[in-house]
Amino acid sequence: MPAIEMTAPLIIAIVVAIAGVVLAIYAVVRAQRRKPSTGVEYMVGKEAVVRSALDPTGTVLAEGELWTATAEGSKIEAGEEVIITGVEGLKLRVKEKSKGKERE
Repeated sequence: MPAIEMTAPLIIAIVVAIAGVVLAIYAVVRAQRRKPSTGVEYMVGKEAVVRSALDPTGTVLAEGELWTATAEGSKIEAGEEVIITGVEGLKLRVKEKSKGKERE
């Protein structure tokens, strides 16, 4: 029965191919676990500035764009900072940014 011989270049080629497949799988898994960096999912949790009073609907400036927004809770005046809590189509849901101190 003849013995199977493998040359060094063949072994190196197989090792390199397997390493390439493992690295590709690692890159795909890592990309799937990463948080969104674009789109509406990215905006949740970001800050925005109220442009026209939210009572409960108005406009906010978020990520350099004007958006229609609905306030969760009481009226929010123009110039106040808010946090984006959700996105429904082309409308943002926002809440007033909590302040470190109570208003005086």
